[in-house]
Amino acid sequence: MNRELLILEKLEKDLSLKQLQIKALLTITQAINDNIAADGLFNMYKSFLSWEMGIEYMVLFVKNNNSNKWEAPTSINVEQENIKSLIPLILPYNRLYTIKEDDPKELQKYDVIIPVYHKESSIAYALIGGIRDKEDLYNKIQFITTITNIIAVAIENKRLFKQQMSQVKLQREMELASEVQQMLIPSEIPKSKLFKMHTVYLPNFNVGGDYLDYVKLDEHKYAMCIADISGKGVAAALLMANFQAMLQSLIYQFRDLETFVFALNESVYKITKSDKFITFFIAEIDFEQKEMRYINAGHFPPILYQDGKSQELKSGTTVIGAFDKLPFINEACIKLSKDACLFCFTDGLVDLKDDKGNYFGEDRITKFVEENSKYVPQKMNENLMKEINKFRGAQEFVDDIAILTTKIN
Repeated sequence: MNRELLILEKLEKDLSLKQLQIKALLTITQAINDNIAADGLFNMYKSFLSWEMGIEYMVLFVKNNNSNKWEAPTSINVEQENIKSLIPLILPYNRLYTIKEDDPKELQKYDVIIPVYHKESSIAYALIGGIRDKEDLYNKIQFITTITNIIAVAIENKRLFKQQMSQVKLQREMELASEVQQMLIPSEIPKSKLFKMHTVYLPNFNVGGDYLDYVKLDEHKYAMCIADISGKGVAAALLMANFQAMLQSLIYQFRDLETFVFALNESVYKITKSDKFITFFIAEIDFEQKEMRYINAGHFPPILYQDGKSQELKSGTTVIGAFDKLPFINEACIKLSKDACLFCFTDGLVDLKDDKGNYFGEDRITKFVEENSKYVPQKMNENLMKEINKFRGAQEFVDDIAILTTKIN
């Protein structure tokens, strides 16, 4: 009779444990289906092991999404300062491991190491120890392993989903930025018997921070500019849109470039607060009088080629938007000869690399201008694209490239 009672008690106990396990599985599965936050899942895991399974010691390790380093989002009766030292001790294991007496002392209060792998990569580790009721220990460890796997895979799926959503968001942001920037780059080039002009715009990954524009001041006078806005994506696109609006407005308010650039800097600074800046070059050319005034605000110096000589246009000031007031400014004035060629570009051209890691460089650009300035701007830029593609080989463009080429008739 006593034996029958013992068997009945064991069956009842086993049934109770199975019911508990099924209930835990249903609860956790429902929580995952309800898309409960990661912290909620960790708390459920901790609560189940502590209260339902009677676990005295536990540490769950997962990888941080940002740093890709192991961290412990939940634990039971383990001091935080000791957790970090456990990480190198558990990483060698890729299957369930029972801790032995000759293992490191830091592991001795634990019973098992439970690794969780996805394909060939570890996504979680659990250290479990102090199971108070040792009866049917194997079954309990197997169930704890199952719960650990479910929690770890759910967290990994959340991580992958967030990563996918971030990629989708980034892609949409790039598309939006590209649409904004394409609208801001002039689609038509002005035509005049006094000059010829041609542009090239190559945004990197369809999201550029480069900008070029021209403004007709009167029948024989134009302002033309090129700029490089720090940053990428929608933020750079919005700054570019604001910059264009401010430029188009202010250029007609001030008849001298110095005052215009001062005002432009103050307007940009109100938006950026020096968080972003813009390198900027602007030239005002009177094609009838053959005279050019220009200011270079920290931009890569354009090249002016005339009378068989090259000249870098460096005079000006520092970058736009970095300071509330520009510390200095110098406007330069140059007389232009017939067939003078002005070649403006952004630093993406200089920084272009070939298969051996060599830069396209300033000297190559200067040499190109000297050898090709005899051509009209469109032909000149077509020759440049051929040279660029031959130079870079299999290398991708590392940055945006904008080119504005002007030649006086």
